Amino acid sequence: MTKRIYVLNGHPGEASLCRSLAEGYAAGAKEGGHEVRATHLHDLRFDPDFGQGSYRGAKALEPDLEAVLADIEWCEHLVLVTPMWWGGVPAKLKGLMDRALLPGRAFDPRNKRLGLPTPIFRGRTGRVIVTSDTPGLWLRLAYGNALFKQLRGQVLGFIGIRPSRVTHLSMANEASDAKKQRWFEKVGALGALGERGA
Repeated sequence: MTKRIYVLNGHPGEASLCRSLAEGYAAGAKEGGHEVRATHLHDLRFDPDFGQGSYRGAKALEPDLEAVLADIEWCEHLVLVTPMWWGGVPAKLKGLMDRALLPGRAFDPRNKRLGLPTPIFRGRTGRVIVTSDTPGLWLRLAYGNALFKQLRGQVLGFIGIRPSRVTHLSMANEASDAKKQRWFEKVGALGALGERGA
């Protein structure tokens, strides 16, 4: 069964390992017969500064942010590719989340269950692909996989994208060309599957 897949490369650089991984996933998905849309954070133009303490009177969304929301609404499966910088995501990617994932656009605060607002993007699944220089064992034992929990639960899960699975590619800065090629093949295979069972 074909799926509508949206790939968001969250690395702010024009060229990066994350971009190559995102393109590899998208290529695999297209080869698998899926409909694919892709966005590279570097190409988006918007003010990443939310700039205030509440949602009242929020800045109007720039066309590029509106396009991201439209692609999330369109998709059945969202793939977020991001590096881990200082234990979190790059500032521009965080700014995209702050600015675009607003009440009434990503969640409904008027309808609550167990004190939490209703997610708007229910019915979609997700895949988070994270690159880091931190070894996976250290990330798990020392930091409790905090970034993975944040992205899967407090971001994607909060807006209704679940389940979201994580692919962690560690020691990225030291990875050989052969290892990177194996990563490209791995994400391409995930794309081709369309994340069946996700």
